[in-house]
Amino acid sequence: MKASEIRALSSEEIRTNVDDAKEELMNLRFQLATGELTDHTRLSYTRQLIARYYTILNEREIEEELEGEE
Repeated sequence: MKASEIRALSSEEIRTNVDDAKEELMNLRFQLATGELTDHTRLSYTRQLIARYYTILNEREIEEELEGEE
């Protein structure tokens, strides 16, 4: 998912997606530990996706703080 697509979502939808991605990451780690994981790139993709979600949420929080000061 691209950053522009994530920005189109509401903050609540992003938080829900973060929870889902964290759960997926946990499942991927279990698959890696048991030797069932065949596509190792999914691990890094999921970590990057979580980071994108948090980055955009942080940007929104900073914007809200700046608007509150004005």
